[in-house]
Amino acid sequence: MTSQDVDRPSHALAADLDRVLGDPGAGSGPFSFAETVAYEERDALPPGAVELLRSWGFARYLVPEAFGGGLRNLEQLFLLTRVLARRNLTVSVMFGSALLGVNPVWLWGDEEQRKRVAQGLLDGDLACFAVSEPDHGSDLGTNGTVAVPDGDGYLLTGEKWPVGNATRGRFVTVYANVEGIGSSLLLLDKTQLGQGSWEERPFVRTVGLRGHDLSGLSFRGTPVPGGCLLGRPGGGLAGILQVLQITRTAIGALSVGTMDSVLRIALRYARERVLYGEEIYRIPVIRRHLVGAHLDLLIAECTALPVTRALSVAPSRLSLWSSVVKYLVPTLGEEVVAEAGRVLGARSYLREEVASGVFQKLQRDHAIASIFEGTTHVNLHGIASQLPTVARIADRPARDGNTVLRDLFDDAREAPVWQPSGRALRLTNAAEDEITRGWEPAVARARLIAGRELPPAEAGALTKVLDRLSLLRGGFYARIAAGTLDATTAEAQDAAAEHCLYHAAASCLYTWLYSFEEERTAPAGTAWLVLVLQRLLSRLGQATEPDGELLGPVEELMLACLDGPEHFSLRAVRSACRPA
Repeated sequence: MTSQDVDRPSHALAADLDRVLGDPGAGSGPFSFAETVAYEERDALPPGAVELLRSWGFARYLVPEAFGGGLRNLEQLFLLTRVLARRNLTVSVMFGSALLGVNPVWLWGDEEQRKRVAQGLLDGDLACFAVSEPDHGSDLGTNGTVAVPDGDGYLLTGEKWPVGNATRGRFVTVYANVEGIGSSLLLLDKTQLGQGSWEERPFVRTVGLRGHDLSGLSFRGTPVPGGCLLGRPGGGLAGILQVLQITRTAIGALSVGTMDSVLRIALRYARERVLYGEEIYRIPVIRRHLVGAHLDLLIAECTALPVTRALSVAPSRLSLWSSVVKYLVPTLGEEVVAEAGRVLGARSYLREEVASGVFQKLQRDHAIASIFEGTTHVNLHGIASQLPTVARIADRPARDGNTVLRDLFDDAREAPVWQPSGRALRLTNAAEDEITRGWEPAVARARLIAGRELPPAEAGALTKVLDRLSLLRGGFYARIAAGTLDATTAEAQDAAAEHCLYHAAASCLYTWLYSFEEERTAPAGTAWLVLVLQRLLSRLGQATEPDGELLGPVEELMLACLDGPEHFSLRAVRSACRPA
């Protein structure tokens, strides 16, 4: 982070957290890789890690400002989580599970519920979201937990497993079938539950996230007080789908933080490891792995950050956009981890040596990102179910599209303060998709800029890649609009995945248009855009080699970030390109 972050409070806050947590490559400290790996071996968190975060005030950013906390918007929490995730995903997931557990309270809770939960979190309590059941998994339509009316309250019976923070959490949002009402969300406070009628199940041993509380809860006619319902009675399933829109977006921070760490570890190794008389970074295939990983990180950032702002700017779009982020960003993260592993070779398999052996932990931990909050297949199904509607008007500019896009993609602007309201979230986008629908006007504007401002070679490269993407994109949406798409088929999954790539390409283009107005004539100011669009073309099956003349400036910035104060990010690119 740099002094230029003062123009964005959220970035300045993340920079302060980064400073407090320290250099993870240092030899000691609760967030050092050395201690993280050492306690990972014991299925434990490093002593002092959670306490350090709490003393800094991390829990404040799980509680919206409206309820006495410090959370201004989801972008702010994304940036903080990225800082944390590049050091220890297990601790990040602990707080992420708490966020998932309390978001229903922020969206639908009454004044008393919000006050009690907010104060609990600020005092250091955790929360959990008790939805999954041993026999039903992600089949949310089947709910075996029942709540039977009993006087002014209910008797709750059922089993929830596996659940993050089920044991450590004080507050529990439970998905239960309420007799006479239907499936609903209930807020429980363990301090108000009588002993003997419920119990916590043992921690589950997991491949990654060792030390995380993944356990369960069993209820046996547990008396729960009246007034515990959250949201509309009988609206539990819809409520879950709406809550997940927020956390699916936030999960992108886990992936981007992981990408930053594994790229940093692999790049440092490639610059220090000498074989055949020179550093292995000079081996063309090694260089290709690392540069490609850096470009993927930029694509992930362009895709995820605007959707975090959508919670404050255009929350009704999150039903579609959150699933795009949840599918694409962890998928890119998995590929960046794999690329870094190829660079590290045998060292990627060691639990010691390079970066204290943390790579194998990062690799195992990140695998969860594609699984929870809906698996890859679940999210692609959600995208596919909306895709025909989106395709039919894909080339029809949205009303006020430019205003929405600038609010989402202009990095100079702080996202508006989030005002939590369950009414603002929708189960479908109803074709409100400015990111898809703004492509053609954005391309036309980019062509004008290229002709007026850019050197001929750079302008030609940008125009060429935009033309190729436009041709592919136009044919894709025309085919979807003209046909019938069954969201349950493998074909639909493939189509949804392809849509995500067009969404990402548009997000990269808008980021350049709205956030690089002063920087695009610098050596890397447009080169990064051409390179990420060329990479997306390759992902669409169009064999495309990165433009060699444009690669140099972006590569130099990547190498400068290795030992500098910046994360690998577009903010670093923008800072380097900013006119003196």
